[in-house]
Amino acid sequence: MKNQLGVLVFFIGGFLFSQEEPTNTSYFDLNYFKGNIALHNDDILHLISGRPEGLIVSWNKKTFGHQEWEQRFNYPDYGVSFTYQNLKNEALGENYAIYGHYNFYFFNRNVMLRIGQGLALTTNPYDKENNFKNIAFGSRVMSSTYLMLNYKKERLFDRFGFQTGLALIHYSNANVKAPNTSINSVTLNFGLTYSLEEEDPEFISNNTKEKFIQPIKYNLVFRSGINQSDVIGSSQYPFYIFSAYADKRLSKSSAVQFGADMFFSNFLKELINYQSVAFPENEVNGDEDFKRVGLFVGHELFVNKMSLETQLGYYVYYPFDFEGRTYFRVGLKRYFGDKLFGAVTLKSHGAKAEAVEFGIGVRL
Repeated sequence: MKNQLGVLVFFIGGFLFSQEEPTNTSYFDLNYFKGNIALHNDDILHLISGRPEGLIVSWNKKTFGHQEWEQRFNYPDYGVSFTYQNLKNEALGENYAIYGHYNFYFFNRNVMLRIGQGLALTTNPYDKENNFKNIAFGSRVMSSTYLMLNYKKERLFDRFGFQTGLALIHYSNANVKAPNTSINSVTLNFGLTYSLEEEDPEFISNNTKEKFIQPIKYNLVFRSGINQSDVIGSSQYPFYIFSAYADKRLSKSSAVQFGADMFFSNFLKELINYQSVAFPENEVNGDEDFKRVGLFVGHELFVNKMSLETQLGYYVYYPFDFEGRTYFRVGLKRYFGDKLFGAVTLKSHGAKAEAVEFGIGVRL
């Protein structure tokens, strides 16, 4: 739970306190949503028994171009969201969540894309005696991500506006505790907006397009956390990841990466021993090495002092078969000055999460 609380503190604190926007224009929105649980895994079929519904309440702070990055990203909003969702299944219960989010605008600001990341609390997690059917939520506290794509019109009636569209809500504890098949809800939403000020100031546009040039930089990162295998009742273990990579900035907003990871995933020690005893047909001897080495390519999208990092990797040293040789990493970084950064990332194999990683690094 402490690790998951760190996700919320890092994300919400990181971008709210990194803003230096002098204008106080903000607004609230209230949205009702209803939809379906996506069948991403046949094992959760028994958990889909109704059409989940709920509410999203958000506070949003507007930007107007006082900083260069605001103009570059078409004057996004940032803020905090709270959600309530009834999953319409007795085993799943109800979820409450809080997020930090950004709103990005397109098509003359008529279309809004919201990206939110935070923590969720479920009322009815897995219990081997009282709730063994809930294989989706192995812990009471989980990480959660939501995306919202809305048509939006503000100030239609005085300070009130309207928005409607699609929302995707994802819950998972990233194998901090088994079971963890996760739940994805695809929903329709509609709601109202309310502006807290009588009118908005004008957007600032300096129309400066200076060519951005930066040499190749070299990064060293240490990541850690706890996780466990998919075997229910197995123990939780710490893991340690050492990464080194080079990055090249293509613009003020974008950089490409190439590097290597070395994984010390201690939960694999127990899993290797378990499979050697319980499943002799898998031809696991029990003395396989638990370490892995991967090479990856990646991309980093810079938004003020925060950035979104995505990486695709392939294990070149892979003595024990666990979820395949290809892996993905996606997450957030927060820069402290020009060199030091912190990171919270999710590592997965396709749709199967392995771990939430907490990292510190230096960019030289």
